[in-house]
Amino acid sequence: MNPFQLLPIGLVRSTRTDAADTDWGDVVSTIVLDPRFDESALRGLEEFSHVEIIFQFHQLSEAGVCTGARHPRDDKRWPLLGIFAQRGAGRPNRLGVSRARIVALRGRELDVRGLDAIDGTPVLDIKPWMAEFGPRGETHQPAWCAQVLEGYFD
Repeated sequence: MNPFQLLPIGLVRSTRTDAADTDWGDVVSTIVLDPRFDESALRGLEEFSHVEIIFQFHQLSEAGVCTGARHPRDDKRWPLLGIFAQRGAGRPNRLGVSRARIVALRGRELDVRGLDAIDGTPVLDIKPWMAEFGPRGETHQPAWCAQVLEGYFD
């Protein structure tokens, strides 16, 4: 496969500098667009309640990347799972996806609540959350998911 490069569209500004796996729900972050974008790039987002943010786990070293299976949060209490069966940071392309509530829009800055990305995180894309792109039909997940994520967004 051919490698390709992505150029961040902006950066996260936040008081959170540590990527602890708890208490992201009330964190308000600001996504500041790169100067190559003018404020019209965000026009219309105020009509939506949520956005999906695609970002890079920029502090993850090559040694932290998993190409096989691991325990969620490297905790042996949880099942051994393939990296694509979990949402951990150690993904091959170091990409994170998070849904966050829109709080405010000011020029080239977008304030969001509940984005689990730390200060300085490169943002690769912003997409408005549309119900039609959510799951169709019933959803299900293993019980361990709720256990692992307890307190994550509290």
